[in-house]
Amino acid sequence: MSKDALFLKNQLCHPIYSASNALQRVYKRILDPLGITYPQYLIMMALWEQDGVNIHAITESTYLDSGTLTPLLQKLKAKGFIDIKPLAEDRRNKLIHLTKKGAKLREKAQSVPETLSCLIPFKPQEFMGFKKQVEELYSALLEYEKEL
Repeated sequence: MSKDALFLKNQLCHPIYSASNALQRVYKRILDPLGITYPQYLIMMALWEQDGVNIHAITESTYLDSGTLTPLLQKLKAKGFIDIKPLAEDRRNKLIHLTKKGAKLREKAQSVPETLSCLIPFKPQEFMGFKKQVEELYSALLEYEKEL
């Protein structure tokens, strides 16, 4: 191993971590007026894409584990954005539905992706390539975790 292997300037994790933190701060400014956090925004986007799904489906689309998801769902319910209903045949399995207020929030959130895209210094094709690389990195790291 070279002596500069542990130099901060040579690490991939540092710029990814720093960019992620900066992105979270930007999202906070954009989402605060909507009354939701970034993880809640992920859930709402999943429900705007497909309403009336179970918790497992939201876990799959957002990459949030059920332990993280449950309190977020409760907060969204308390804010009046979603309803959580147990299935009659299996009361442990719950369906999540948007309320009218949750559906209206989508209209208010329409500008969020455009606002962020103005801040990202990539052309559309570059953006899609970068997104694909990040997804591949995420998948590789998940596979590594499974092996541990």
